[in-house]
Amino acid sequence: MSTSTEDTAHLTDRTALLEALDERLRWLSAWTVHNANNIREKRDGLKVGGHQASCSSMTAIMAALYFHALRPQDKVAVKPHASPVLHAIHYLLGEQTREKLESFRGLGGAQSYPSRTKDTIPVDFSTGSVGLGVAITAFSSLVQDYLIAHGQMREEDAGRMIALMGDAELDEGNIYECLIEGYKHDLRNCWWIVDYNRQSLDATTADRMFRRFDDIFETCGWRVITLKHGKLLREAFARPGGRALEEWIENCPNADFAALTYLGGEAWRDRLMKDIGRKRGVAVLLASYDDPALARLMTNLGGHCIDTLIEAFDRMDDERPTLLIAYTVKGYGLPLAGHKDNHSGMMSTAQIEGLRADLGIGEGQEWDKWAGLGENLAGALEAFIADSPIASKRREHRAPAIKLPEHLPVPKGESLSTQAAFGKILHDLAKTDSELADRIVTTAPDVTQTTNLGAFVNQRGLFRRQELADVFQRSKIPSAQKWSAHGAGQHIELGIAENNFFLLLASLGLSAQHFGTRLMPVGTVYDPFIARGLDALNYGCYQDARFLLVGTPSGITLAGEGGAHQSINTPLIGMGQPNLDSFEPAFADEVALMMRHAFERLQAEDGASVYLRLTTRSIAQEERQDALWEKGALKGAYWLRKPAAGADAAIVYCGAVAPEALEAWETLRDDLPGIGLLGVTSPDLLHRDWSAARAARWNGGKRSVSHVERLLGQLAPGAGLVTVLDGSPAALSWLGAVRGQRVSPLGVDRFGQTGDLIDLQRTYRLDAEAIIDAVAELFLPD
Repeated sequence: MSTSTEDTAHLTDRTALLEALDERLRWLSAWTVHNANNIREKRDGLKVGGHQASCSSMTAIMAALYFHALRPQDKVAVKPHASPVLHAIHYLLGEQTREKLESFRGLGGAQSYPSRTKDTIPVDFSTGSVGLGVAITAFSSLVQDYLIAHGQMREEDAGRMIALMGDAELDEGNIYECLIEGYKHDLRNCWWIVDYNRQSLDATTADRMFRRFDDIFETCGWRVITLKHGKLLREAFARPGGRALEEWIENCPNADFAALTYLGGEAWRDRLMKDIGRKRGVAVLLASYDDPALARLMTNLGGHCIDTLIEAFDRMDDERPTLLIAYTVKGYGLPLAGHKDNHSGMMSTAQIEGLRADLGIGEGQEWDKWAGLGENLAGALEAFIADSPIASKRREHRAPAIKLPEHLPVPKGESLSTQAAFGKILHDLAKTDSELADRIVTTAPDVTQTTNLGAFVNQRGLFRRQELADVFQRSKIPSAQKWSAHGAGQHIELGIAENNFFLLLASLGLSAQHFGTRLMPVGTVYDPFIARGLDALNYGCYQDARFLLVGTPSGITLAGEGGAHQSINTPLIGMGQPNLDSFEPAFADEVALMMRHAFERLQAEDGASVYLRLTTRSIAQEERQDALWEKGALKGAYWLRKPAAGADAAIVYCGAVAPEALEAWETLRDDLPGIGLLGVTSPDLLHRDWSAARAARWNGGKRSVSHVERLLGQLAPGAGLVTVLDGSPAALSWLGAVRGQRVSPLGVDRFGQTGDLIDLQRTYRLDAEAIIDAVAELFLPD
């Protein structure tokens, strides 16, 4: 790359400023961790933690990225262990406080890993679960393309979605699942920058793997740029003896390189003289460096050389997805550099005081932004940061709410499954020109047809940036699927990897904040396979992405498929997952009510994502006398058949077992006059409301009466409850604790098997006979 004299002078000035920022970020990140572990009071005696070595390997990369390459519209997922570096950057930008840094990993302080919801600095993507923060950037780029194609974002406003990752994250399988999906969707505007320090928590990275990354990524359409050597090393290679030195470095095992880095200049000299000292020019070349200079030369890798990084970022100025592999030293610039145990290791007090002295930072000036730099350089750095594009990055968007209809249409039919009702409601919406219909985006991991999304896709089409004709339709081959693919399509087709599915939902669910356009993501997946993507689901909920998740079919109602396809514990997942409201409707009108409620929750300031657990079992629909049940259903439960005041028993059901519960109630109502039938639509909301009511008195609030307490309060204090659902009985068995009532819980707590529904309900005690027996058991003497 040729440059004029003027450009070269500018680059030199910029290089000097970025090198000073690199040094400052290394100090502030190291001091933040040291302060938390060695200066701040530790009342519990436990190690606070932090990753000084993992931070120092990234500081040059982050200095060059944030203050040279990054544009205001770009978004970055920062590797988890570099969180202190990110906080240091925002400290220098004036967006982070000293108090937050001093409270790093403390209550209300800077978070251990970048968090959209817990940190007060701008965080584009939460990271922490390794690999997920990398893959989500690819799906966010896809969402950006979706908005551009739909006319909801200008092409010129497109940003790059960037992941800063540790090399150990390349072991995560979800990254390669994402690569395949990205290739299918013609991924663009995505950078993955690898801190290739070759040291993970337990081991040194295998040497043979590096040579495979180029092949894997290039096959998937990525450009791969490798920054192995810095400017000093490249200059040394050009000198006599340099070719031999370069060949030695190329063949040096990662473990040896790390050990020599830790041992320092004398060790480097001894090893190099032993291995290549007799080769022409090598001895003279090595003699031209004293021991400290030789150590600096041998660790002058591409990821620590500002000039090399700037040149690389400037070469990447296009749309092509790029993997940038930057060789680094873990612990670079610190006494921990290269040590096998440096991942969680920390500098001693003597070591960090030595580093402070080397940097000219006076005692008591540790938190001063520019201590030890001199007025001219400090002023130049302040002006440089203030003038950087990242300094003008706006806070996240606040997209307006999407107008919702008062009610969603309830599908007609004497007998319907909740899954069929869901599909019909979406299809009816798709036929309208409402704002809600236009903002719905559906997706599924290769189960679009079998989860009842097909009619919506027929109506609204598949999304592709380039139009793709339906070959079967064009050839006049009859098919229920009429799935043309084009830029206006509203279904994003995915392969069978559930991690990709949940990461796409998370990316779609952050569209309002990231891009200023609110979308209504609706994703369907076989209910038992939610567990396959549970880490990614948790990741999406942690950063408060908003989406409607539909798990269907569920439970042993999927009778013929056998145990691997019959979900058991998903009601407990729904109950235990924060930022996810879980519902399990039984009737079509409940589905319509809860879908409308979900679209409202997705937009609310204090809202959440919503999970509907649905089934393919068709059941007779309930004839409603009024709409009074709706309010209770949205709170988690309502009396389908009201009990008499002070009744001695009630049957409590959830979801697909409603017919058996009704049959048992009909049989028992003569023998047990006044017996109640309670329909639970959300064990999750019921339990949360009850727990919050109990905790209110300890949280400075007034002890309130929860919804479930009011419902069960209509029964006798010693009444018996039979709880039944097509899932883990633990989801409802806790109801006995609300008022101290006796409980006989029915459900599925072991792997299913094949069979018809009648056989399986009898086998797992979910039929009406089992419910009647359980009620009788409540009144038998012990």
